[in-house]
Amino acid sequence: MGNIGIWQLLIVAVIIVLLFGTKKLRNLGSDLGSSVKGFKKAMNPEDEEKKSLDNKDQESEKSAENETVQTKEKDQA
Repeated sequence: MGNIGIWQLLIVAVIIVLLFGTKKLRNLGSDLGSSVKGFKKAMNPEDEEKKSLDNKDQESEKSAENETVQTKEKDQA
């Protein structure tokens, strides 16, 4: 009596789609996904800080390399 089969789940899904509509369900799904993503981001803020610091370090290294290349080109000219 407590077992729910695939047909019962399918009937419930059809009723939910008929009641709310696909557009509202799609919006609900995207809102739920963004809230879960925000929650995960809030739980691991140090990971984001590490990524942003790594990106800044890489950008500074690239700019330093570009300056070195530009000075070498000027010296050769």
